[in-house]
Amino acid sequence: MKNSRTVVTINDYGRISVCLKGIMEQKGFTRNSLAHATNTRFEVINKWYNDNVEKMDLDILARICYVLDCTPDEIIKYIENQP
Repeated sequence: MKNSRTVVTINDYGRISVCLKGIMEQKGFTRNSLAHATNTRFEVINKWYNDNVEKMDLDILARICYVLDCTPDEIIKYIENQP
């Protein structure tokens, strides 16, 4: 059975949003402290913090979840395009 949904343009299917900033604020982490705790470069954490991630690195996501004691679905949200 074929799926009737196809990707036409980026605007048609929505986007993935990284909501790390709010969780970090709730847990009392700065970008520097999270970078240190996850053994990740500041620039990488900064991209996640600013919702500027181009390619999802699952190892980084796992480290962030471990340190912040959260799950991926608390960090990553699917936002449908509104008609």
